[in-house]
Amino acid sequence: MRFIDNSDQTIMDTKTGLMWQKKDAGSMYWQKAIDNAKELNLAGYEDWRLPTIEELLTLVDFGKYNPATDFPETPSKWFWSSSLYAPYSDAAWGVYFGSGYMSYVNKSNDHYVRCVRKGSEKD
Repeated sequence: MRFIDNSDQTIMDTKTGLMWQKKDAGSMYWQKAIDNAKELNLAGYEDWRLPTIEELLTLVDFGKYNPATDFPETPSKWFWSSSLYAPYSDAAWGVYFGSGYMSYVNKSNDHYVRCVRKGSEKD
C-alpha cells in the first residue's frame, strides 16, 4: 500500500518518503497558504510547509480521473504549490486534481492547500 494512514491526521507516502496532511486545509489565496503552513503544528511535527510543484505532482495518477489520485480524501479541485512562476511575480504553480493538469495561477485566487514534510521521524 502506497499511502499509509498514521492515525495522527497524517499520511505517509511510502513511494516518496513524504508525510502529508490527511485532510486539506481548505481553500485560500497563496500567501495565506504559505502562512498557514508556517503556523501548522500537526501531530507534534513543526516543519510543515507548502509542497513544491514537483512534490505535489507525485500525488497525481494520470490513469485516474476526478480525482486523478489515490491519495485519500482529495477533491477534484486546484491545490497550491510553493513554486513561483518566474515570468510573473503574481503567479505560482498549482495542480488541478480533477485531471492532474498543472498550470500557473494568480496568487490572489483561492485554491486548496495540503501541507507536507519530509521523513517519518518526529523532530
